[in-house]
Amino acid sequence: MRGVEKLAEERESPHKGQRGLRRLLNAFFYSLSGLRLAFDHESAFRQEILVAVILLPLACVVTVSPGERALLIASVMLLLIVELLNSGVEAAIDRIGLDTHRLSKRAKDLGSAAVFLSLLTLGSTWSLILCPRVTGWIATSSASPS
Repeated sequence: MRGVEKLAEERESPHKGQRGLRRLLNAFFYSLSGLRLAFDHESAFRQEILVAVILLPLACVVTVSPGERALLIASVMLLLIVELLNSGVEAAIDRIGLDTHRLSKRAKDLGSAAVFLSLLTLGSTWSLILCPRVTGWIATSSASPS
């Protein structure tokens, strides 16, 4: 039975050849390549990396609970993940053809909507967690005698 499963997997994709540690190592280098390609070719990804460079250290130093810190970091990472997936969809659609087609437009618009929603998630998460603290800091500093 094991031979049948292996044969079925081999027929499924000619690109699935490595197993075990070698597969993990290859996957790691493919991932680094993907990040590099996104940075080199996607201006939106570069802009979002800038956001991450600012917000991730801030999330590590601001006084919040561990759960809130995890939410702050996760919302930034979610934005980057969704942008990478959107860029992948766009590249695949462009590979198929650059002519305007309603299904190509739909795929690209759906990817763009996903990025937009992840941006809203980031903004609302950071606002809900940090706004009460910022207003508290402002109230404390204005109430203390100068």
